[in-house]
Amino acid sequence: MKITEVRISLREDEKLRAFASITLDECFVIRGIKVIQGNKGLFVAMPSRRRPDGRFQDLCHPINPSTRQWMEEAILASYRSEVERNALVQ
Repeated sequence: MKITEVRISLREDEKLRAFASITLDECFVIRGIKVIQGNKGLFVAMPSRRRPDGRFQDLCHPINPSTRQWMEEAILASYRSEVERNALVQ
């Protein structure tokens, strides 16, 4: 499996830095991924919905650490490139 596209939509929020979508093998898209500034740095949050009890539940997510790391690295690399490109434009 390959990530064939990553799209980043920057946000000007203290914590929510961007939304991302990724395409897997040019045939499956995951939208609503968030790039968030946490206390220990940037992290990626998978798409989720609020449950009736107020907690959040991921709609989709990697089921092993190596896949999560692979996705996070690709998303954060694209995020950093987009931030740099946006800074050059301004």
